[in-house]
Amino acid sequence: MTAKAPQAPRPVPTLEDVARLAGVSTATVSRCLNTPDRVVKSTRDRVMSAVDQLGYAPNFGARALAAKRTNTIGAIIPTMENAIFARGLQAFQEELGLHGMTLLVASSSYSEDVEREQIRTLCARGADALLLIGHHRSQGTLDFLEARSVPVLVAWVYDPDKPQPSIGFDNRAAMREMAELVIAKGHRRIGVISAPCDSNDRASERVQGIREAMAAHGLPADAMALHETPYSIENGAAAFRQVMDCPDPPTAVMCGNDVLAVGALRAARQMGLSVPDDVSITGFDDIELAQLVDPPLTTVHVPHRDMGRMAARLLVQQLNGDGPMASTRLDTYLCDRETLGVAPRQRRHIAR
Repeated sequence: MTAKAPQAPRPVPTLEDVARLAGVSTATVSRCLNTPDRVVKSTRDRVMSAVDQLGYAPNFGARALAAKRTNTIGAIIPTMENAIFARGLQAFQEELGLHGMTLLVASSSYSEDVEREQIRTLCARGADALLLIGHHRSQGTLDFLEARSVPVLVAWVYDPDKPQPSIGFDNRAAMREMAELVIAKGHRRIGVISAPCDSNDRASERVQGIREAMAAHGLPADAMALHETPYSIENGAAAFRQVMDCPDPPTAVMCGNDVLAVGALRAARQMGLSVPDDVSITGFDDIELAQLVDPPLTTVHVPHRDMGRMAARLLVQQLNGDGPMASTRLDTYLCDRETLGVAPRQRRHIAR
C-alpha cells in the first residue's frame, strides 16, 4: 500500500487576498482593521466577511513595526498559585481589551532575581508598558527601566513619594486599622503570621502597622510574636502551631493575608481550639475563600477589581499621551465577621 504524500501547507492569506476577495484596495482593508469607524458600514462588512472567509490575521510584527507600538502590556505578579491577585488581574485584562490591548502575564514566585529577568524579557518582546507589584526591587532594575523609557505602574501599594507612580492602598494604615480593632476587643498578646518581610514591602508595611497600633496603646514590643513564612495554607497552619507553642500563647493571631489565615483556622481546629472563643484569627485581602470558611474570616477588604480597571486606564492614558500617571490611593475597609472575638480573659471579666 502506497503511503499518501504529505499535503503541502495551505498558503497564509495576505492583505492582498482579502482586498481581492472584497473588491477593495489594500488601504481600505487596512483602515477596516485599524480604524473601522472611518469606513462605511457596507464596505466594512464586506471586508470583514472576506477576513473571516479566508481566515486572515494581521501580521503582528509588521503592524508593530509600522506603529512603533505592540499594544501589549506586561504584568509580573508574585504568584499564580492562589487568588490574591486573580481579581485585580482579571479586571486589568478586561479593561485593556476594551482598548484593543493584549496582556502578557508572568509570575516571579516572589523572587527578585526572577522578576528582573522577566522584566528584561517582556521589554525585549516589545511590551509597551509594565504593571509591577510593590516597590521593592534593585536599583539596577530601576535603572534598566528608566533607560528603556518603559512606562511602569506599581500596584497593590500606594506611596506618592516613590519615583514610579502607584495605584493601590496604604498597607500599613489598613493593617493598623485591623490591629486597632483587635486591641479594642481586649487582646494584649498578638501573634503575627506574615510573608518574609525582607523582599516584600507589602508584608513589611502590614507588620509595621500592627507594631504602630500596639505602641499607640502602650503594648510592649515583645507582646507580638512574629513568624514569617511563604504564602500557602500549609505554611499558615505550620506557622500557627509554632506561634501558639509557648507557655503564654497569643489570644489573637493576625495573618498577612487570607491564605495564611485559612491555614491558621485549619490548624486551630486540628488542635482542638475554638475560634474565636479560645483564639481569634484575622486575615487580609477578602478573597472569596474568606467568606466560605467556617467561621467566616474577619479580614481587610482590598478593592482588587477597581485597582485592576484603574491601572489599565492609567497605562492606556500614558501610552496615548494623555498626561503622566499620578499615584492613586484606593480605600480598604474592615470585614468584621466571626473569627475575631473578645479576648478570653476579657470575656471572663465581662461574664462576672
